[in-house]
Amino acid sequence: MGVKMKTIFKSISRLFLTVTLAVVMAGVTFHAAPAQADVQARIKDIVQFEGVRDNMLIGYGLAVGLNGTGDTLNNAPFTQQSLIGMLERLGVSVTDLSMTTKNVAAVMVTATLPPFSNEGTRIDVTVSTLGDAKSLEGGTLLVTPLLGADGKVYAVAQGSISVGGFTASGSSGSSVTQNIPTTGRISDGAIVEREIPFRLNSMKSTRLSLRNPDFTTAHRIVEAINKHMHADIAHAQNSASVEVSLPPGFKGDMTDLITDIDQLKVTPDQIARVVIDERSGVIVMGAHVHISTVALAQGNLTIRISETPQVSQPAPFSQGGTTTTVPRTSISVDSGSGKKVALLKEGVSLQDLVTSLNALGVGPRDIITILQSIKAAGALQAQLKVM
Repeated sequence: MGVKMKTIFKSISRLFLTVTLAVVMAGVTFHAAPAQADVQARIKDIVQFEGVRDNMLIGYGLAVGLNGTGDTLNNAPFTQQSLIGMLERLGVSVTDLSMTTKNVAAVMVTATLPPFSNEGTRIDVTVSTLGDAKSLEGGTLLVTPLLGADGKVYAVAQGSISVGGFTASGSSGSSVTQNIPTTGRISDGAIVEREIPFRLNSMKSTRLSLRNPDFTTAHRIVEAINKHMHADIAHAQNSASVEVSLPPGFKGDMTDLITDIDQLKVTPDQIARVVIDERSGVIVMGAHVHISTVALAQGNLTIRISETPQVSQPAPFSQGGTTTTVPRTSISVDSGSGKKVALLKEGVSLQDLVTSLNALGVGPRDIITILQSIKAAGALQAQLKVM
């Protein structure tokens, strides 16, 4: 028995034995690369500098020029009120008139104000319908102030809306829609009217915020900066922040210091993590994922019922015979009694796990269950995150 088991263990690398899992073959996507040397990254790619940030802007406006695909004014009273208010500000009185136009739509306009944007520069905006409009194709956004979180106007948007989708319908009610025709974009559609005050060059110290907080990565950033500047100017406050001060006698300001250090390269570290997206069946595993020794068995009870009805006809020249359908039912039961136990040895790496699971053709749902069971048993030395 011992010789036989050794032969089986040797057949499929050091991870899985000859294991037959009762699963349905399904597509599963693994994002994993073979073991390789640690890749270095620039500091500017793994941190954000304090104060150097985007700001969200939002506004409410009207899109006109739609080819009968705008809001139904009876169903969208806010569109009608906005249209009346705009026309009255332009000197057109429509108070006592009944409007039934379908060429106007109420829209929400959003934009991102980049850091250090100067007055007069242009930014892109996104336009989305608010009512029951069918499409923004061919529409034009009217002047729309864009507000910041403080309620002040920082930009003004206007222009022709570019839509990446379309919708078409027939007289019988059938229709086809591609992409999202109720959302559009205006390139350089807003002009910055107010700058956000931030004096980076007058600061004596700043903080670097790690995009992926990690104590080891923060320590490596500190070492790289201090070694390059030949001074003890960087200090890790925690796993997410590194404080950097101007060195004594430095000929320059904070902008010059950031320029000097943002090109320095460090090797980011990361925790062992397995991310599972149950909706798409995608499983992403970090490079440091390992599994302790554990035995794995999976047995499924499968019942297959197949109906193959047959037609029974009377004999030739028979009297009173009729053609009938005779049911034929076949039932088979697979209890999974022939399934074996898989052995995951100590220190199994990511590459071993990926190679073996792909070779076995294990489906996404089964892999998710296997990983969750291994984690529950305490054998998965990684963080398991299900999206």
